[in-house]
Amino acid sequence: MNVIKRTLKESVIARWVVLILVGFVLSTNYYFYDAFSTLKSELMTQFDFTNTHYGMFVSFYSIPNTFLLMAVLGGIILDRLGIRRTGFTFVFFMAFGGVLTAYGSTEYYSNGGIGYGLMSSFLPSYSPELKMMLLGRFFYGLGAETSIVVVSKILVKWFKGKNLALAFGLKVGFGRLGTFAAMQLSPVINENSGISTAFWFGGVLVCLALLVFMIYMLMDVKYDREVKADKEVAAEADSFKISDIVKLLQNKAYLFIVLLCVTFYSAVFPFIAFTPDMLANKYGFDTVTSGRITSLLPIATAIFTPLFGILIDRYGRSASAMIFGSLILFFVHLSFAVTNITPYVPLIMLGIVFSLVPAALWPTMVKLVDEKRIGTAYGLTYSIQNLGLWAFPLLTGVMLDYTNPGKPDVLNYTPTMLMFAFLGLVGLFFAIMLKYTDKKRGFGVELPLNKK
Repeated sequence: MNVIKRTLKESVIARWVVLILVGFVLSTNYYFYDAFSTLKSELMTQFDFTNTHYGMFVSFYSIPNTFLLMAVLGGIILDRLGIRRTGFTFVFFMAFGGVLTAYGSTEYYSNGGIGYGLMSSFLPSYSPELKMMLLGRFFYGLGAETSIVVVSKILVKWFKGKNLALAFGLKVGFGRLGTFAAMQLSPVINENSGISTAFWFGGVLVCLALLVFMIYMLMDVKYDREVKADKEVAAEADSFKISDIVKLLQNKAYLFIVLLCVTFYSAVFPFIAFTPDMLANKYGFDTVTSGRITSLLPIATAIFTPLFGILIDRYGRSASAMIFGSLILFFVHLSFAVTNITPYVPLIMLGIVFSLVPAALWPTMVKLVDEKRIGTAYGLTYSIQNLGLWAFPLLTGVMLDYTNPGKPDVLNYTPTMLMFAFLGLVGLFFAIMLKYTDKKRGFGVELPLNKK
């Protein structure tokens, strides 16, 4: 009888099935986030977007998590209400936002469909299509970031002490596969069937993610029954205090990880959002080719992140990995800014960096906070991270309009690449400070992650 009770909890197959299910949710999340980077020129042509409008479209994803602190609140809700209720709610918001964004691209809407009159009644300098897409992007971001927090806690629940860094590495790999698919498929769908179809393809995928998460919920119910986790979760929820957030912010190692997180991801995600357009302008590639070249970045990440996860599980050296990755990130962006080197090499190098740093960063946080507060810790991290994901796409669009006045045939991306290089340098500083803090205070950041 005891063997039956332990079956799901101890089953290797069950753990990997869980990883595949939540990995699909994560892949669709990243697909929808990155699907529009190859459609920038089409958005500017069909919907009269400026570079600033496009930057606003990208950055609107982060508004609920930055200014409404929804990633923090989502993490707290996760710790209090548990994985199933929190996950379903926020994956639903993600799917709803995806559908709303796709709706804003349709001819039906542009011809006076539901909501068009309302969106035309305010802020006349912004088109009704842009405003509907921004609303959809808002709800998508509201759900997407907390759903990532939920996935992180799911992996901690199922993999802690059992190849956790590998699991997180594969989690990152699933996300990058979503980005790879977006870079490959989105421009092809647009070329063959139009931009609205490309939007709807992403919208349908995030709706499928909701169905897949519901399948995971069935496994989670059985897991909790076997280990009687429902009572444990309720007891932990009663002990939550706002002071727990204060304690997190007093943890220097945690703070340096958060600061590295915001600078590192601000130098990568906004860059990816503009990379196909940068390649088209600097190297003269067409949209489809630009997307395919950009997809080298996530595919390299999908390959290398699990490998780095295995190495960090076994040998540790997480802080050193973050330092090395941040240093390479600086040189990658600098090479785009001041050289004409073929884009293949720096993009592959960036893919390796985008494997190394996350594979070290996210599992390390588990060592710094109590498991019952991991949702709050991740939520706070994602909320601060989203400050950069809001600011830098918008700043990139503004810089492009300012440094390329009028409508030039070829945009000069050098100032924006120098900005991303500077972010990499700042991240390097925080990674070094993390290693120093580890040595001085003994947080064990450099130790293997499976070592107690």
